Amino acid sequence: MLNLEIIIFGALALITVVAAVMMIIARNAVHSALFLVVVMSSLAVFFLGLWAPFIAMVQVALYAGAIMVLFLFVIMLLGAERAGARLLLAWQAPLAIGLTVLVVLLGALLLLNTAPFEVVDLPAAEITEGTAEAIGQALYSVWLFPFEAVSILLLVAMIGAVVMTRQETRQEARDERKKKSL
Repeated sequence: MLNLEIIIFGALALITVVAAVMMIIARNAVHSALFLVVVMSSLAVFFLGLWAPFIAMVQVALYAGAIMVLFLFVIMLLGAERAGARLLLAWQAPLAIGLTVLVVLLGALLLLNTAPFEVVDLPAAEITEGTAEAIGQALYSVWLFPFEAVSILLLVAMIGAVVMTRQETRQEARDERKKKSL
C-alpha cells in the first residue's frame, strides 16, 4: 500500500516537472517567469517535507520572491513580454493556476502531517549544522567571494538592461522624428 508521503512526493514531483517544462515552452517571457515561481514554490514544499523549514522559507523569500521580482523587472524593462507574446494557448493559464493550487495544498498537507519522527535530545551547544548561524558563518567566510561575485554580476546585468533599453528608446524616438519630418 502506498504511503501518504510517497503520494505527496509523486504529485509534487509531477507538478514540478510539468511546471519546468511549461517554463521552457511558454511563448511569453512573463509566463515563463511565473512557471518558474511554481517550480521554486514546489522546491520549497520539498524542503518542508524534508523537515528543513529554514531552507524552505529562504527558497520562497529569496528565489520565488526577490529573484523573480528582479527577473520580471528585467523582462518588463527590456520589453520581452511584447516580443515573446505570440499565440497564447488557452490551456496555459488554467494549468498554471491549477498547479499553484496543488502546490499550496500539498504544502499545507505536509505542514499538517503529524507523522512521528525521532527527536534527538542534544544540548543546544552541540547543534551546529543547518542552523541559521552556521549557514551565515559559511556564507560570509568560506563562500564570501562567490556570494559577492554573484551580487556584482546581477548588478551589472541590471545596469546593462537599463543601458540597452535607453539606447533602444532613443533610437526609436529618432526614427519616429524622421518619419514625421518626411
